[in-house]
Amino acid sequence: MSPPPASGGAKKSNMSVYRFSCTSIDGEPVPLEKFRGQVLLIVNTASKCGFTPQYRGLEMLYRDYKDRGFSVLAFPCDQFLKEEYEDNRDIQDFCIRNYQVTFPLFARIDVHGERQEPLFTYLKESAPGWLGLKSIKWNFTKFLVDRQGRCVRRFATATYPNHLRKHIEHQLD
Repeated sequence: MSPPPASGGAKKSNMSVYRFSCTSIDGEPVPLEKFRGQVLLIVNTASKCGFTPQYRGLEMLYRDYKDRGFSVLAFPCDQFLKEEYEDNRDIQDFCIRNYQVTFPLFARIDVHGERQEPLFTYLKESAPGWLGLKSIKWNFTKFLVDRQGRCVRRFATATYPNHLRKHIEHQLD
């Protein structure tokens, strides 16, 4: 038997991201139902990480595909070497100033532990990583969600946004 792909396959589930509500970077509740029918790339991000330049590629994906029903949803996280600002306004200012981010940014969250964002519990269960491990290893782990709100694939931190194009296009078609 061969090992699963490094990016992990998704488990079959009737659940969807639409049952979750998260907090925007501005502090407003955002029911993910708002994104019904779109293909989503959900990413845990950080402003002071070696992978932070991926914001540029994420923004390019968003601009290239948003008119076809695609969005990137960024969830800043400070659980990996304290590489995120404490204040949401500082995070937002950093993303706009340095990477001209126009896709939705959410309030800083935890992806592990007692205060783990429930959306990420669902994502990790739906698309485990290498060898079936559910934990997120680092910033910029990416989860691809289909138009029905199901998480279909996980991509590791080192998978750069431009390498996701064929996967995104497959879901958009």
